[in-house]
Amino acid sequence: MIDIDTNNLYSQAVALLKQLIAIPSFSREENVTADTIEQFLQRQGVKTYRKLNNIWAYNACYDAHKPTILLNSHHDTVKPNSGYTRNPFEATVEGDTLYGLGSNDAGGPLVALISTFLHFYHQTGLKYNFCLAATAEEETSGVNGLELVIPDLGPLEFALVGEPTQMQLAIAERGLMVLDCTAYGKAGHAARNEGENAIYKALADMEWFRSFKFPKESELFGPVQMSVTIINAGTQHNVVPASCTFTVDVRVTDAYRNEEVLDIIRSYVSCEVKPRSVRLKPSSISKNHPVVQAGLKLGRHTYGSPTTSDQALLDIPSLKIGPGDSARSHMADEYILLSEIKGGIELYIQLLESII
Repeated sequence: MIDIDTNNLYSQAVALLKQLIAIPSFSREENVTADTIEQFLQRQGVKTYRKLNNIWAYNACYDAHKPTILLNSHHDTVKPNSGYTRNPFEATVEGDTLYGLGSNDAGGPLVALISTFLHFYHQTGLKYNFCLAATAEEETSGVNGLELVIPDLGPLEFALVGEPTQMQLAIAERGLMVLDCTAYGKAGHAARNEGENAIYKALADMEWFRSFKFPKESELFGPVQMSVTIINAGTQHNVVPASCTFTVDVRVTDAYRNEEVLDIIRSYVSCEVKPRSVRLKPSSISKNHPVVQAGLKLGRHTYGSPTTSDQALLDIPSLKIGPGDSARSHMADEYILLSEIKGGIELYIQLLESII
């Protein structure tokens, strides 16, 4: 076991997090926090790379012949909600609690991963390389965040994605597809019972979305969930509508790929089905993966995460894990415990030490 200078790593992490909280970093407006992270790493002697508001780096002893572990979290935040009673951009410590926008989601996990990266940065003889990526636009699932830089990062073996999980092991995450559906009929005068009513055609398909059960179910999540959430049709009371549009929210489990679910839906319904995107994929990592087994030996438990993160953009095994609590994300007067940050750094390092 390598000696862990937890106190130094922890104090640096908290200082960096306080800086980040003080800087507004809404999605697509993260340039100053990107500057701050870049400058912090460079002061530690780390060579950094940048594309837009995404910063990444590799360990000093990077060896192209070895597999690489991605350490990823995001530095953008949502906008503070109206329930705030504190200044969201003031990092305030009261006892063990650090308040501030982005402290929990995902500033705490981000600075803990940065500290973990620095712990391993100069070490030699490791089985794996490390790639640290502090990325943008996670909160809006934007195209100029992690997705933009994945091709630049090189081959990756697996990833730790820093999100608040109370340092438990989120081994799977639902994917998301939003479908815009259109049922077509033929306009006519309602008084003469003319035309072909698109609403009735849409109703048949909506009933299918409500009742259909996909053959495969996820061990962690159960069935794929589909919900019709928006419907629009008609122009006036006496005209049979020629079209009816409706929107379906589809939560895809790790039992399927998004494209598979889309193909199944199109094979059953008569309406036109257009996905807004198939980018937000379900993700999973085997319980038998070495990093999951290492976490179990450290007393952590596995679960399926109901929330979407940048895991959805990765085509490699990924484990979502980080200090903080997902229930605090986007809440008013957001906070993280200082003890959670310190414990997160320690557990990240112990987790990785056991496999490298």
